[in-house]
Amino acid sequence: MVIKIAHIVLLASVKYIVTLPYAMIIGLEYKYAILSVLGGGIGGFLFFYYVSKQVNRKLECVWPQLCNRIPPGVKAKFRKLFGRHKKPQLKKIFTKKSRSFIRFKKSYGLWGIVIATPVLLTIPVGAFLASKYYSHQKHIVVYMILSIIGWGVVLSGLVHLFPRVFF
Repeated sequence: MVIKIAHIVLLASVKYIVTLPYAMIIGLEYKYAILSVLGGGIGGFLFFYYVSKQVNRKLECVWPQLCNRIPPGVKAKFRKLFGRHKKPQLKKIFTKKSRSFIRFKKSYGLWGIVIATPVLLTIPVGAFLASKYYSHQKHIVVYMILSIIGWGVVLSGLVHLFPRVFF
């Protein structure tokens, strides 16, 4: 029983949406399943949020120093190998991935990330995006925890409405 609960907590800290149905399928009692899913989701978010916040801060400080310490010969070989030559860019070049993220951020913003994290995004990706782009917001952690709890209630309701799907 303890191994099942630990398994559910770890799974909920990474991929939240599939964890409650999975907990019901493996035969975990409902009250333990919902508590472990909520605990795993909230704990996973807090862990990934604060770890990614520290990693982002360290990278901002260390990245220029790392780039300066690379010998010029290695930089030249890297540019020659990958075909990148130092050319002045007048416009910033956007990739398809960066365009889609900018479109998502402009369209939905903070609330899009808060609502989509437990369902569409994974908990680590949502925590990283929240720490990178919205860590200056005063209540971002509270919003994300409330989103995780809210989606837990929705999933719990779906399990009660459609019990034959999960049992």
